[in-house]
This record gives sequence, C-alpha cells and structure tokens, in this order.
Amino acid sequence: MKNIEFKVASSSCCTPQVPLSTIETVKEEHASYNYNLPVAIIGAGPIGLAAAAHLVERGQKFILFEAGSSIGQNILQWGHVRLFSPWQYNIDKAAERLLRKQGWQSPVLTELPFGQEIVHQYLRPLAKLPELEPYIMLNSKVISISKKNTDKMKSANRDTAPFVLYVETNDSTERFEAKAVIDASGTWGQSNPMHADGIWTRGERDLKDHIYYGIPDLSAEQELKYRGKRVAVVGGGHSAINTLLDLAKLKETDPSTEIIWVMRKKSVEDAYGGEENDQLEARGALGSHIHQLIDAGKVQVVTPFMIEKVSKHDGRIHIKGTANGESKEIQEIDEIIVNTGSRPDFSFLSEIRLSIDPATESVEALAPLIDPNVHSCGTVRPHGEKELRHVDKNFYLVGMKSYGRAPTFLMATGYEQVRSIAAYLDGDLEAALKVELELPETGVCGISSAPNANDCCMPVSLKRAAIKN
Repeated sequence: MKNIEFKVASSSCCTPQVPLSTIETVKEEHASYNYNLPVAIIGAGPIGLAAAAHLVERGQKFILFEAGSSIGQNILQWGHVRLFSPWQYNIDKAAERLLRKQGWQSPVLTELPFGQEIVHQYLRPLAKLPELEPYIMLNSKVISISKKNTDKMKSANRDTAPFVLYVETNDSTERFEAKAVIDASGTWGQSNPMHADGIWTRGERDLKDHIYYGIPDLSAEQELKYRGKRVAVVGGGHSAINTLLDLAKLKETDPSTEIIWVMRKKSVEDAYGGEENDQLEARGALGSHIHQLIDAGKVQVVTPFMIEKVSKHDGRIHIKGTANGESKEIQEIDEIIVNTGSRPDFSFLSEIRLSIDPATESVEALAPLIDPNVHSCGTVRPHGEKELRHVDKNFYLVGMKSYGRAPTFLMATGYEQVRSIAAYLDGDLEAALKVELELPETGVCGISSAPNANDCCMPVSLKRAAIKN
C-alpha cells in the first residue's frame, strides 16, 4: 500500500447555516466512512485540479492521479485551438484564491485563451502550489477501481468499505485506498467513429494514416498533409466548424484545396447555432463565419449524409452512405478529419456500481438536462453533488465525463460540480445544496423533430411527451 504524508490547510469556511443535529449526523457518517483516508481524484486537467483546490480550502486530504507525463496533457493536444469562452469562465474560484495568495496575476478575463495558454498560465502554476504539488502523481494511470475486499456483487457493508484504486506507474502497479473518488478523466482520446451506426469498423481503423480525430494544427507540419488535397470534414459541431475555418485559411493560400463538409443534420442551417444571438460572442461567431464561407461557395456541404462504409481505391478514399434514404458515394477523398464527438471510458470502473443513462452515457440524473434528443439549446440548469451521485456512495463522475456522449460542456459547469462535491464530503450540506451558476445562453433552442417542444425551459416531462407525439 502506498503511503503518502498529507499536509492540508486548515478549513477557512464559515459555519453552515443548517441545524446542528444535521451537521453532527453528517460528520459522524463521514467519520465512520474512512474519514482519515484521502479523496482520490483522477485527471490533472481543469476540473481535477479545481477539485483539489476546493478540497484544500476545506482541509480535506486528496491524492490526484494523472496518466500523462504533464499537467493538462490532454489540453496540450489541442493547445493551438482558441476557446470560445473567455478566461472568466475558465478559472475556478477556489483555485484563483489559492493562486493569488502566491502572487499569481490573473489573465485579462475578457480575452479568449488558447488551450496551451490555459495550461501554461493557469493549470501549471496551480499544480505547483505547495498545497497541491506533493499530492499529484504524474505518469500514474488508474487501471481499476473497486471497494476494499468487496467485489461488485457484494452489498454487505459496501457503503462503509473504502475505495481501492489500482494505479499503473512507470515500473509497477500500486494499490491506494480512498474515502471517495472524483473521476475527472474526461473523454479525450475516446473519439466516436465516423460511421452513422456509431460502430468502429475494420475499414475505418485500416485508414488510420488518412483519418485525423480532432482539430489538426494547420500552422505546423500538418499543413502539408492537407494543402492542395481533397479533404472531408465529418461532424456538425463547434469542433468541425473550427476545423473548417482553419482549412478555409489554407485554401486562401492554395485554392486547389477542396473542402467537403459531411454532416448528419437535416440542413446546414442547423449547424450555424445562435450566431449573433449567442451570449458567448466567439461561439456565435463560429456559426456566422462558416455561414459566410458556405454562401461564398468555399465549402461544399453534403447533408444529411449517413456514412456506412469507408474504403480505399487507387490510393484515394471512397465514402459510401445514404442521403435521404438513397445510396450515395463521396469519391476521391485524400484525407478525412473526424469531429463526431467523444464517449466516456468505463473500462476501469467495471467493479463500481454506476448510475448511467443508457442513451447519453451521462450521469443518470443529468440526462434529462443535456440530452440533445430533448433540447438543443445547450443550456443546462445548475447542478451539484446531489445530481452527480451514483449507487456506490461517494463516487463521482465530473466534468466532461459526467456528460457522457452529450455535447456543449463548459469548464464553469465542472467547477461548480466539484465545489458542491467538496462541500458535501466536508459535511457542509448547506453549501453542497446551494448551487449557483450562471452560464451564457447559446441563442438556440428547440429540436426540429419536435416542433411543440422547442422551449428549453419547458418541463422535461412535457418535452418528452411532445417528442413522442
């Protein structure tokens, strides 16, 4: 068993304004629930580090496992991408308080950061703080989680048994115990396939040298891969639009570059979003810019198109599928860029009793709030510890992973999630339940398949009824 000496800051929180009897009950419950063990956090990205900051402020022990070799490693893989949310939505409040004690200067809150700036200017300084750095383990991949001496089938004393994490380091596999687990590992690296059926096929895997998942950096050596080529971009969200805008800049310097946008949406207008009505100006501008490029004929749109097969003939890729129920083929493609979203990895959680929605693969209680089949506005009401609970007590999925396959996640949502969870784990029920978060509206609301359910503020039961009818 790995032993780590914990030194945590004393709590500076005010006394919760809830009945003393309730507070004592919660404290006793936590004392019996391995209170002296740390909280295990998975992932040293923005949400995982924010969870650590909130636990530090509450005097709670933690240990953070990061599979990569550096802080924010996943973000660095898309570090060349500028976020559409300004700094004010990307800095956690507890993290900011800890940083300012060490003289950290905040970036200009209204500016839009690149991914790499999030890492270099915010996450790395945060991870270097003396309250955090000793308890962060890099190159440490969590390969399995269970309950101590209790497999998934056993129920007796399950709630009081500590969690056990098996962690693969550079040269060994170590075992750690924790009183709670906050999984902030995200969904990066778990891309959805391009096939409309959602299935990975051998044909797609065999073309891995000609398919890129994500937003390539066209300012670097990857530019040569796409310059003067016939490129298909698959996907209808913000990542796809970012990719298309970068390719359009490349086309300006080499007009022989061809850009084909392949989507499943009923019409290209559905991809434009709120444009000028979006409260995040940069997010709305994405839709406006791609709208202009399409009107100018610089991007060829193929939609709705359901991909069923990809294959290579005479050195070029052919994409087969259906459009409005009829067979169709997109021929002679040189490169494909896939932006079809991502999905969570549950492989190391097979011994944990989870509460997962079968459709979105999100935390079950969140599904009605984020399911794009119910609404498309992307605006999610504030939620915290209570909504994020699973069958196994004190286990939480947070951040992008809590959304499963659903899109439109903002860092600020994850920060509020971990603030509430940290409060609960500290026995502060009032703070855990008092969830306050204001997120910018997208300027879009409604789904074309349910014209009577186009109000995202409509009760979920009514929206679902409208969809069924």
